[in-house]
Amino acid sequence: MHMHGNSEWSSSVLLGVNTFGDVGLGPEGEPKPHAQVIREVVEEGKLADQVGLHAFGVGEHHRKDFAVSAPEVLLAAIAAETGKIRLASAVTVLSSDDPVRVFQRFSTLDAISRGRAEVILGRGSFIESFPLFGFDLEDYEVLFEEKLELFDRVRSQKPVHWEGRTRGPIRGLTAYPHLEEGLLDTWIGVGGTPQSVVRAAHYGYPVSFAIIGGEPARFAPFVDLYKRSLEKFGKPYTQLATHSPGHVADSDEQAREELFPHWLAMRNRLGVERGWGPGSRTEFNAQASRSGALYVGSPDTVARKIAATHRVLGTERFDLKYSNGTLPHSAMMKSIELLGTKVAPLVADMLA
Repeated sequence: MHMHGNSEWSSSVLLGVNTFGDVGLGPEGEPKPHAQVIREVVEEGKLADQVGLHAFGVGEHHRKDFAVSAPEVLLAAIAAETGKIRLASAVTVLSSDDPVRVFQRFSTLDAISRGRAEVILGRGSFIESFPLFGFDLEDYEVLFEEKLELFDRVRSQKPVHWEGRTRGPIRGLTAYPHLEEGLLDTWIGVGGTPQSVVRAAHYGYPVSFAIIGGEPARFAPFVDLYKRSLEKFGKPYTQLATHSPGHVADSDEQAREELFPHWLAMRNRLGVERGWGPGSRTEFNAQASRSGALYVGSPDTVARKIAATHRVLGTERFDLKYSNGTLPHSAMMKSIELLGTKVAPLVADMLA
């Protein structure tokens, strides 16, 4: 892994941000055009670089409430406007993609950005990409397993010999372009299944844990399982990250009041799809509490929570999903600014 971290606080926790390009509302309360949201994400990426954050991640979705379906194209645009920040997918849905093309797109991004590309591979928590690209959900498990195996061989930048049942064989071919230096930085995004943790360790890939509900502390057994599995497979430890939603504002009250209506609307929209009951202020307050998975509040409050997560899990990186449903672009820009200028130095002080 050719880590080119740009943060002066790298001795504690590297801080990044990510977004799905959540579609906000226009002046009349109508959804913004996807094109406008995509341009705003480029502005957000530029700001994240300017305030010294370590990484900017963009997720892949195929539904009308998220504008980003081609993360690498968007990241390439941000690469051209930035100098230091690492550029990641969050996540790339490998199961419904072609592993050779995923490697090629990210190795191209790595060239454009001079070594700043990262791919975070996952199965995705949404399933829209499967019917869209002609895949059967019955093959959910085998698609990811086979495609991860193929991706790992392509990533080696050596001739690939591979055969499986989810696509045609490759016999001695190599994928280009190659990286200027080392191998493509690759992570596995994990939602909390032991099999996914062990699989990541088998390939020696670092893990980003998506902690979107409950207490971050409950992921401690997964961290332990990952480290034990690396040892078993004879792979070196590199790093671990966590990813959680949140929002930073000047005060706790402001952050909560700004976020709550947008959080609730998104929570209930997804709840209808997934058979959950309606959300509430009580649920929000529990998630926003000291032990919950929502990192919302003043810079000091959010910094304390990030530092506490680091102490419990020992992770080296924290990525905040700063976009939350229809939260306005201006509020997200302020959140990114505070994360870089206020939260990052506070976390470093707390962990010094």
